[in-house]
Amino acid sequence: MESTLVAVGVQTFKVTLLLSLPMLLAGLIAGLLISIFQATTQINEMTLSFVPKILLVVVVLVFLMPWMISTMTDFTTGIFNQIPTFLK
Repeated sequence: MESTLVAVGVQTFKVTLLLSLPMLLAGLIAGLLISIFQATTQINEMTLSFVPKILLVVVVLVFLMPWMISTMTDFTTGIFNQIPTFLK
């Protein structure tokens, strides 16, 4: 019983990491490229670093939304199918 719940917890963290990783990586890469650009041009504008990162994360979110919904639906269906094993 406890091992099943621990396995579900681990699976939950894996799915969470899998779903958040593309947006985090997009923001990280955009931030790195923008900071290199700002360092070379000596432009220190806050909106120059903030707006492109937000836009890129939104674009990645929009394009990956079908995959994210499918992954979450499969995970949720699996959890609901395991409920009878938790009640024993």
